[in-house]
Amino acid sequence: MRTVFFGTPEIAVPALEALCGISAVVGVVCQPDRPAGRGLQHRAPPVKAWASDHGLSVVQPEKVRDGALRQWLSERQPDVAIVLAYGRILPPDVLTTPRQGCLNLHASLLPRHRGAAPIQWALMAGDSETGISLMQMDEGLDTGPVFSRHTIALGATDDNGSLTNRLGQLAATVIVSDLPLVMSGQLTAVPQDSEVATWAPPLKHEDQLLNFEEPAIKLAGRIQGLSPKPGAYTTHRGRRLKVLQAQPCDEPVVGPPGTVKLSKHQIWVATGSGTLSLSRLQLEGKAVQNASDLVNGRAIAEGERLGSPAPASQ
Repeated sequence: MRTVFFGTPEIAVPALEALCGISAVVGVVCQPDRPAGRGLQHRAPPVKAWASDHGLSVVQPEKVRDGALRQWLSERQPDVAIVLAYGRILPPDVLTTPRQGCLNLHASLLPRHRGAAPIQWALMAGDSETGISLMQMDEGLDTGPVFSRHTIALGATDDNGSLTNRLGQLAATVIVSDLPLVMSGQLTAVPQDSEVATWAPPLKHEDQLLNFEEPAIKLAGRIQGLSPKPGAYTTHRGRRLKVLQAQPCDEPVVGPPGTVKLSKHQIWVATGSGTLSLSRLQLEGKAVQNASDLVNGRAIAEGERLGSPAPASQ
C-alpha cells in the first residue's frame, strides 16, 4: 500500500509513525516552517521534523490550488492519502488524485464539532466524550461519509493539552486497525446526518476572554478547552491574568460576578451561577503559579473584582 500523509502539528506524529508501520509512505505534506519562540526564528513543524528524521520525502506548499501539489501527488502514485490536522482545505484535484482518495482522521465524533478546533470546542461545550472519526474527504468541511468512530471519555482533569495527546495516540490506533479494512472494502462509509451537525470554528481572540457573568461550570469548560495554549484570561488591576486550571465549587462568595475570596491556599471567584476555584494562573509577564503562591505573595487581594478596569492612579 502506497500512502501519502498530510499533517502539521504534534497530534499528527503518532498517526504518521503508525502509517509507516503498515504501508510505504511515499511522501509527507505539511505546512511551511513558521516563526516561533521569543526570537521568532523559523521552526519546522513537528510532522516535518519527525518525517525528516526518518528519511521521508517532505513537501511544504505555500499554495494548494495552483496544480503543483496535484502534480507532486500524481508522480508518487499513492493508493490513498491520510490527513490529520494538516490545516488547509484540499481542492478537488488533490482529493481525487490518490487511487482511493483522501481519508481524514477528524478529532471529534462527527457530525459533532465539524471544523478547525474540535478538541477545544468539545471541552468548552462540556461534552462527556469525544473521539476520532475516520472519514472519506469530499469538497465540504468535514462533511464526507464516515467509516468508523472511536470514542474516549473526557475526564475531569482533561484540558486541551492532555486531550490532544490522547487523541493523537487514538488516531494512531485507528490507522492500524481500520485503514486496512477500508482499503480491502471491509469497512463501508456511511453518510453523516447533517441535521444534527455542530461546528467548531477557529478560535478567535474574544473566545479567550472570561465573562464571570456566565455559570462556573461553563467558565471551567472554557478554561479547560484553552489550556495550556492559547489560555483563557481575565484582567487584574488592568493587566492580563491567564487562568489555566479551575473547577466549580460550593464555596460561597459575597459580591457581584468576578469578586475574589481568598484562603491561605485558594482563590475563589463569584460567577453568574456558582463559584469558580482558580488553581493555576499566570499574571502578565510572570511565570505560571499555583493559587497558593499568588495568595502568599499578596499578588491578589480579598474583595477585588477580576475583569474590572484598572484603578485610577492617585
